Amino acid sequence: MPNVLLVEDDPVIRQALIRGLTERGHAVSSAATGMAGLEQAVASRPDVVVLDLGLPDVDGGTVLRMLRGASRVPVVVATARDDEAEIVAVLDAGADDYVVKPFSAAQLDARIRAVLRRGGEQRADGAVVVGGLRLDARTREATLDGRDLELTPREFALLHYLAARAGEVVTKRELLAEVWRLPYGGADKTVDVHLSWLRRKLGESAQEARYLHTVRGVGVRVAAPET
Repeated sequence: MPNVLLVEDDPVIRQALIRGLTERGHAVSSAATGMAGLEQAVASRPDVVVLDLGLPDVDGGTVLRMLRGASRVPVVVATARDDEAEIVAVLDAGADDYVVKPFSAAQLDARIRAVLRRGGEQRADGAVVVGGLRLDARTREATLDGRDLELTPREFALLHYLAARAGEVVTKRELLAEVWRLPYGGADKTVDVHLSWLRRKLGESAQEARYLHTVRGVGVRVAAPET
């Protein structure tokens, strides 16, 4: 049962989310202020923090930066602010996801499960292995069938993100937000170009894919070659 810490000052919203998340199998604790939430996050080590930005004592963005100085707990920012610059700033500060109010408990539950699924795969032993592909986030080393892959920092980040979610279709919108920390809007060609470079280094093409599989109109997924 995932332990969720909800940092939300509005009592009506807080109680509704506690009830909704509890019904969906989460153990939920809560805090009504930023500093109380920060103290609970450090002391109780929840599996994920759901953090509002408009808190009465200290801005949620400040709480996020303070929390990142002490913990790598996944953080889903849940707020009424929908300004694009704010979203980019929060993602750059270390948030794992961002959801804008109003939203349902079902949507928040789905985002929490996605964040926990991603984090669990990356924490295994510091390396991600898919078939003959191995990527170590600690050393930034990438190998294919025992051969070193010469990847740029961005190529490594992109391939590691996809490999950690092997079998899942990842959208360009998600890649721009999580790897580039950019909002979606006409920049999807950047993703296409980097995928093309990765395919070349992996010795494949879009027409003859081995690891990087395009799902037309949806996104891309990494999967081990079929034997």
